[in-house]
Amino acid sequence: MKQTLSTLCLCLAISIGPADAADAAAFDPAREAVEQGEFKAITSILVAQDGEVVYEHYFDSDGSQARRDTRSATKTVAGMLAGAAMADGHLPGASARIFEHLPPVRLERMQNPDPRKQAIAVEDLLTMSSLVECNDENEYSRGNEERMYLIEDWVQFYADLPVQGFPKWMPKPADSPHGRSFRYCTAGVTTLGEVLQTAVGEPLERYAQRRLFDPLGIEAPKWQFSPLGLAQAGGGLGLRTRDLWKLGQLYLDGGRADGRQLIPADWVRQSLSPKATPGEEADYGYLWWLMHIPVGDTVVTAPTMAGNGGNAVFLFPEKQAVVVITTTNYQERQPHLLTFKLLTEHLLPQL
Repeated sequence: MKQTLSTLCLCLAISIGPADAADAAAFDPAREAVEQGEFKAITSILVAQDGEVVYEHYFDSDGSQARRDTRSATKTVAGMLAGAAMADGHLPGASARIFEHLPPVRLERMQNPDPRKQAIAVEDLLTMSSLVECNDENEYSRGNEERMYLIEDWVQFYADLPVQGFPKWMPKPADSPHGRSFRYCTAGVTTLGEVLQTAVGEPLERYAQRRLFDPLGIEAPKWQFSPLGLAQAGGGLGLRTRDLWKLGQLYLDGGRADGRQLIPADWVRQSLSPKATPGEEADYGYLWWLMHIPVGDTVVTAPTMAGNGGNAVFLFPEKQAVVVITTTNYQERQPHLLTFKLLTEHLLPQL
């Protein structure tokens, strides 16, 4: 959830979807606020409830067919594919050690070898809590993603990282909530992509299309690739706004779509349960943010796919609702706060 951005002129607004006039009118204040620039460069809003789209609006000329770069929301898709790979028997479970499912060259070339690194499990990557020194929110971190992009082999970059040290002012994993020290690490999820690709025996993007996207009717996603051709599980996947809704709806429905169990229900439950704690505003599951969002006089937990610029897919199980907000607010300060303000002031009250 790194916060970088660039501004976009809101050129054209288009409303589509099966909402009736009353439903559409209820969301008029949200549309007007976006068009007046209150939330900077929002590109689309979609609200679905009980499995049906009740409101959909586009604020740019690209419209409903645009494959939107939702940045780190891609990471949640990687978690879905991990669940699928386990269901298909390609991985024994979340406790699988990653270096047992990576090409041997990763260990042969490894810098800073350490037995603790060889014990890193898939679950450590899913929860942003492996023992290597990797923190995208710290510009001095040796594992910061901006350093990864400067070299050719992104997975070896992760494998070469040293073990994290914990001075007295930093809580050790054993002293942290859920026994895990959370540090946001894109390189770890990039590596998870190669773990999955190696385990399933086919390119990650092909497995994703066959196993997840085709059954959901998600067509022509735009992947980003590493210099060596690995589909980037850590960010940058281009999807339509309705594609993002379908992914959120899949988890809201316990992993089922069109009568088919695409993702095991137990994996969905595990993914949406707290496994680590980034801070007071959220817990973290398996590559899902579990956001604490005020609704009236209470605070609800909303599982969230989140990416740079304030791009987000929110699940509200109690309301049987999915809310998708896409943006290009990459250079704004606190873009996620703009998204939350739009959500809590203009969208949730209409549900």
